Amino acid sequence: MGDVYPRSGPTYSEAPDIVHFSSVDIDQARSVLNRFYYPVAVGTPEGADGFRLCVEVIQLGPLTVGQLSFAAPVSLVAAELNAYHVSMPTRGRMQARHAGHEIVAGPSMGVVFGPGNPVYTVHESDSAELAVKIDRDALEQELAALLGRPVEGPLELPPAVDLSAGPGHSWSRLVRLLRDELEHKQSLIYQPLIAEQLRSSVLIGLLLSVPHKYLAELTGPATAAPPRAIRRVVDAIHDEPERPFTVADLAAIAGMSVRSLQEGFRRHLGYAPMAYLQQERLLRAHQTLRQSDPMKDTVAAVAHSWGFAHLGRFASAYRARFGEPPSDTLRREF
Repeated sequence: MGDVYPRSGPTYSEAPDIVHFSSVDIDQARSVLNRFYYPVAVGTPEGADGFRLCVEVIQLGPLTVGQLSFAAPVSLVAAELNAYHVSMPTRGRMQARHAGHEIVAGPSMGVVFGPGNPVYTVHESDSAELAVKIDRDALEQELAALLGRPVEGPLELPPAVDLSAGPGHSWSRLVRLLRDELEHKQSLIYQPLIAEQLRSSVLIGLLLSVPHKYLAELTGPATAAPPRAIRRVVDAIHDEPERPFTVADLAAIAGMSVRSLQEGFRRHLGYAPMAYLQQERLLRAHQTLRQSDPMKDTVAAVAHSWGFAHLGRFASAYRARFGEPPSDTLRREF
């Protein structure tokens, strides 16, 4: 077989980097923004009195999601971005200039920045926003994996995205879900199986939420992967169901695009690839519960170890598959 484009990007299975920061010191604020986002100049249009920046940020490999809060008016200037970035005001307004566009955004609109151009923003006092940074290579590789061929970047994304309805609103809820996990020290975001799925979902969700030159191809009909390609993926799932596979990883194993893999699975197996993976994990969870000690182990621990983030949904899927709740399996088989 010749070279197949694209290969899936790296799997980011390390623990997420999470920081909570609050300071009235402009130099400290600049240092934190430089660490998680970009080298920026921080200005205070009305003087330094009253300045305070609060940052809650989570970094999952190439994806950074942060809640930024500004007590006083603040300007931020970045000479050049090396990533794709979406700012979504949650309180107050922001003004932005980027790539020849000037935008005033509030909670119903997100501002989109692309790599290779300077950015200038002004944030009102008592304002807050969700700031989403996606490394350029990661987003472009995700798109290439979906299409099954290389893409030419940078992607020309629109300067703004409607967050009040439609795909943009749905995507913003997904980002908020990730941000909300910052408040929970025992969050499942620390489980690589969960973190990797959320990271991939945010990237793919953005690609499906805004117009770009690849969108029609991304949402159009796909050719089904052949049976032998499906077999390679099935074997990989059976060999290592505990791996934090993304659909892009499975497509790379098949040597097909994500969309071709999905169509092939639907046609030959009657499942989406990730649904098939879920069924295999349900089987492994069932086997684990049968071998577990109910005095030491819990259904939640077993479910989480196999990548099920929502215990109620796990229990429902388990009952549908095995005809009983997982707690009965744990108690009866011991």
